[in-house]
Amino acid sequence: MNVFLNEMRAHRKSLILWNIGIVFLIASGMSKYAGMSSTGQSMNDLMAEMPQSLQAIMGTGALDLSTAGGYYGVLFLYLVLMATIHATMLGAHIISKEERDKTVEFLFAKPILRSRIITAKLMAALVNIVIITAVSWASSILIVGNYSKGESVSSDIAITMVGLFIVQLLFLVIGTAIAAVSKKPKRAASLSSGILLITFILSIAIDLNDKLTNLKYLTPFKYYEAKHVMYGGGLDGIFILLSLVMVTILTIGTYVWYRKRDLNV
Repeated sequence: MNVFLNEMRAHRKSLILWNIGIVFLIASGMSKYAGMSSTGQSMNDLMAEMPQSLQAIMGTGALDLSTAGGYYGVLFLYLVLMATIHATMLGAHIISKEERDKTVEFLFAKPILRSRIITAKLMAALVNIVIITAVSWASSILIVGNYSKGESVSSDIAITMVGLFIVQLLFLVIGTAIAAVSKKPKRAASLSSGILLITFILSIAIDLNDKLTNLKYLTPFKYYEAKHVMYGGGLDGIFILLSLVMVTILTIGTYVWYRKRDLNV
């Protein structure tokens, strides 16, 4: 039995639906930009009149909303949220689904080590998020470019996509680690989603209160914000290093905890 191919087949329909959702998000978001810009009203002025709390939720920050690239930066926050929800759920389910579906005995009746099973599952999950990133990148280039009116958006989109991939990878291994250590596999997805929600709310709270700035290291949603990485800002080396350290630790933890635990059959 090829575990990798089996996992790819198992998540095929879900992957297609998530990709459709991402393309729809980008297309609908940029169509709103076209509608607002056609009115002649300055979107920067419009956003400035909104309460600070609403600006934080929308992720406007220092972005120039009068340009297609700047408006995409706002849209990127929701693209990250959507992609990380997928990555978190994927990580939790891909590790725990045999216990959830009561097919553990079938899987482990095969002459294959647990470490090889985990490797195959992680590779399948990695391919899934690579596809999500590629679809996000291609659709962003095509759709945003259609509204850019000659503005160069390729480099800004490229740098945000690198951030998107890393943060997906981080939430993926958060999901796998929780699923590997949890004694109740059905709770793995909800626990992983809870962590995602808490870190997202924390990122908004940081934008609302300058005194919470030092807490930015606790939420991956602050690592690769469009308002920081676009316009030549680039990726922060500290956040990249922190992400890689956490990914490494959580990946090792997934292997160790899964190999040691008693699986529910």
